Amino acid sequence: MTTEFTTVKVDQFLAHPPAKVWRALTDPARLARWLMPNDFQPVVGHRFTFNRGEPLPAVRTDGIAHCEVLEIQPERLLRISFNDNGPDNGMHTTITWTLAPEGRGTRLFLVHDGFDPDNEFQQLSRKFMASGWSSGVAAALAKLLDEETD
Repeated sequence: MTTEFTTVKVDQFLAHPPAKVWRALTDPARLARWLMPNDFQPVVGHRFTFNRGEPLPAVRTDGIAHCEVLEIQPERLLRISFNDNGPDNGMHTTITWTLAPEGRGTRLFLVHDGFDPDNEFQQLSRKFMASGWSSGVAAALAKLLDEETD
């Protein structure tokens, strides 16, 4: 099966070392500044939420992503589940961030996987998220990193 309808992929270079990028991915306060309010803790098995604050009726999302930390390799990999219990959406996906040192910076790969190709609301969610991950969210992360001193 093609991943065209099941996966979002983003490849982003950040002019900051992996340790700094890792802090932005795993510190709840920093994560809230560039992504969403959360109660994240960098511990495998920890269940947490990302809270958009408002439902999005067009994609049948309730505005709260129910998540669990699935895997952590410090400064290298973070994998979480990302589930939406909104009516008719029922999205159960995973997000994996992989960090690779590159010169004086970090290559950050994001894979958001598991969208149901036969669910129209998940496909609309995937389209919105693909746009958001590659533009607004990527820019917000870069801005946070640029503003913070090491």
